Amino acid sequence: MEIKNSSMISEFILLGLTSSWKLEIFFFCIFLMAYAALMVGNLLIVMTVTFDSQLHSIPMYFLLANLSFFDMTISTVTTPKMVIDFLRENKTISFWGCMTQMFFLHFLGGSEMTLLIVMAVDRYIAICKPLHYTAIMNHKVVIGFVLLSWAVGFVHTMSQMVFTVILPFCGPNVVDDIFCDLPLVLKLACTETYVLELLVIADSGLLSLICFTLLLISYAIILLTVCSRSSTGLSKALSTLSSHITVVTLFFGPCIFIYIWPFSSLSVDKFLSVFYSVITPLLNPIIYTLRNQEMISAMSRLRTRHVSFRQT
Repeated sequence: MEIKNSSMISEFILLGLTSSWKLEIFFFCIFLMAYAALMVGNLLIVMTVTFDSQLHSIPMYFLLANLSFFDMTISTVTTPKMVIDFLRENKTISFWGCMTQMFFLHFLGGSEMTLLIVMAVDRYIAICKPLHYTAIMNHKVVIGFVLLSWAVGFVHTMSQMVFTVILPFCGPNVVDDIFCDLPLVLKLACTETYVLELLVIADSGLLSLICFTLLLISYAIILLTVCSRSSTGLSKALSTLSSHITVVTLFFGPCIFIYIWPFSSLSVDKFLSVFYSVITPLLNPIIYTLRNQEMISAMSRLRTRHVSFRQT
């Protein structure tokens, strides 16, 4: 099928969250503040880990900084467009703008999914094999893991988008969501997409479910290992892992519900789309900083250094 067929539709119409003008103004204010807050929070984590020599050398915080970068970029792919559309009567996005949005959404989502698995491996080695931790999780290995997450994300999105961009779209062109995503866009194609739908379910839905299950099993193994060694270490392990488990649940929960049954007669829940693109990136900095004394201390050191620099 030739790619020129896809130019039959030049743009898609996004229905957004509501048709009420008053609610759109309300949502505009709420999501604008949420986007600003998540950008500040995640950027603060990235800057703290980058400029604090103590945290920068610890693999867990280096991975956390990369997680914050993924959160910022995933939200930036969807949220600014959504916020601007609250003030527009015609919420449209160009054909290639829609394809680009889906490409980066799955590219960054696949990369973050892999990074969360890497972070679980890091916690397993740190808790269950503490004497070998520095030898195993050295700087080259950590860099390799981060590059691997980018590579997996690229393969993940290309395996779906390479077939999507060549589909013919001749109408209708209405997407009942706040941004373009594969399940809803594929339903608008003017051809049979059954095989591609199965690919999306397997590549996004089942993969998310399997990874989520394996992550929960790995956390259970860590807790059982710690409990068998010492009951006193269980509370510390729970404190360390609770933030990871919360973030993993917040990330994979919406992904599983959106992609595991994406082509049923029920519409995709817009709340899950908002949760995935705004709420989760907003909560991650709070979860990782409020209960992490090392991160709070590093932020204090960075602030003190900045104040001292301005006074000199």
